[in-house]
Amino acid sequence: MSQITKICCIGAGYVGGPTMAMIAKKCPHIKVTVVDLNEQRIAAWNDPDVENIPVYEPGLSEVVAEARGRNLFFSTDVDAAIDEAEMVFISVNTPTKTYGAGKGQAADLKWIELCARQIARVSKDNKIIVEKSTLPVRTASAIKDILMHTGNGSQFQILSNPEFLAEGTAVEDLDAPDRVLIGGDSTAEGQTAIQALVDVYANWIPRERILTTNVWSSELSKLTANAFLAQRVSSINSLTELCEKTEADINEVARAIGTDSRIGPKFLKASVGFGGSCFQKDILNLVYIARTYGLQEVADYWEQVIIMNDHQKKRFANQMIRELYNTVNGKKISFLGWAFKKDTNDTRESAAIYVADHLLHEQAQIMVYDPKVLEGQIYFDLDYLGTRTSEENKKGVSVINDPYEACKGAHAIAVLTEWDEFKDYDWQKIYDSMLKPAKIFDGRNLLDANKLRSIGFIVQSIGTKS
Repeated sequence: MSQITKICCIGAGYVGGPTMAMIAKKCPHIKVTVVDLNEQRIAAWNDPDVENIPVYEPGLSEVVAEARGRNLFFSTDVDAAIDEAEMVFISVNTPTKTYGAGKGQAADLKWIELCARQIARVSKDNKIIVEKSTLPVRTASAIKDILMHTGNGSQFQILSNPEFLAEGTAVEDLDAPDRVLIGGDSTAEGQTAIQALVDVYANWIPRERILTTNVWSSELSKLTANAFLAQRVSSINSLTELCEKTEADINEVARAIGTDSRIGPKFLKASVGFGGSCFQKDILNLVYIARTYGLQEVADYWEQVIIMNDHQKKRFANQMIRELYNTVNGKKISFLGWAFKKDTNDTRESAAIYVADHLLHEQAQIMVYDPKVLEGQIYFDLDYLGTRTSEENKKGVSVINDPYEACKGAHAIAVLTEWDEFKDYDWQKIYDSMLKPAKIFDGRNLLDANKLRSIGFIVQSIGTKS
């Protein structure tokens, strides 16, 4: 195949949008069209005010502004974009199944299959299909089977090109990645397809950072990378309870072991727990695959990472209840942060959702402030859990656009997202506006506890003795 000049990406979410925007910026000779059936989402990507694009990432609006209308396009006309493209990226959601076989662990591949069938129906010529969504091992074979048996005689090569983006630093990760991984068939046609995608990335990424494997290794590498990172978070969090019972400080422990070159300092920040769309979903997928092959010990090992993460969120909520004299009924609790991490408006699997849910069951009144998450998203997250009616959620939770108003009259504050701006607040002003004793539960170990205590706050940080 000659040089790629037209790319289509199905899915305009947190992966598809930023990834295609960067490809368009770095490859002005390639027409990049991002398609999605969600008209509201596409309209937001096309908003004349580029600050209103649906994905918040530092620097992303500038990337989109540079390429949009030149060689970057957002559309709901999926068929036309597929038909025109030489290379089609699949970047749709692959959530954990909520029904049937594998419920609660396996990936739901409904949208992947629908994409494959649509590509087969529309395509009139040969195409390279790129898995960008996080998928279980051997999904490529299913996609290939559908394409080969339901198409119009076109030939397809299936590549696995998993994303390794960290939300909040996605633009930086796309601009200068540690590595780009591409998996494909060992046949001559498969190697030609791999090279076509290598050539796209090579427009800005050094060749030595572009790794090629077989398609199965690529698919499993994505799950494994996220599992290893999540394991580190759960490992450090597993020690926080021990630190809280002793004179040890989890921050000092993390710093001490992080200086060991064999371990390193990354992902050793104790917290209320990890969130996001990838870690839990991918580990559960790994657990399901292991159990499918009868590897019970392997499955149990990785499942414990999720068990510890769930435990940490429940423990944090229960600690708040205990420190508030064993009842939060009718008490106002202020949440600073709802996104699962700073510098993103993504709330999927955010610890704040589950802490709020636990406190709402105890009849707390919750006030939420987050600098980037919209009110509708917060209520959607709570409604999606299905543990209360929408009316009950709106009665128990208020979303406030000003952090000082959110904290006024509160019995306690819970820091659930590590937004940098929280460190710069006038905490004396906040203290003066709260009910006494004024308590802070720092779920991200973000704030200067000694400074807050000097003001008069009672501070409980993760992994330190109160």
